[in-house]
Amino acid sequence: MDEVGLLRISEEDNVYVLMRSISAGERLQVGGQTIVNETSLGLGHKIAACDIAAGDRIIKYGAPIGSAVRDISLGEHVHLHNIQSDYIPTYTLEDDSA
Repeated sequence: MDEVGLLRISEEDNVYVLMRSISAGERLQVGGQTIVNETSLGLGHKIAACDIAAGDRIIKYGAPIGSAVRDISLGEHVHLHNIQSDYIPTYTLEDDSA
């Protein structure tokens, strides 16, 4: 663990996993910098450990879990809105049956 409350298993990881819930407006030390979290996030969510460029692989626990669909800034929430799976289709809550 590099930062308090953030889990990074491998040196290759470009995301931290939250080990606790964090509140909107909370200050965190991420990658040696202080960031202010914009939204509340729950245990297990991911935030960027560094700036990630669109198209870069997202590495969690030493394994690729997908690719960035847009640039992601240090400390930004990393989730379905800014990554895609490189292995299976990304599904949304929208109903495509109509």
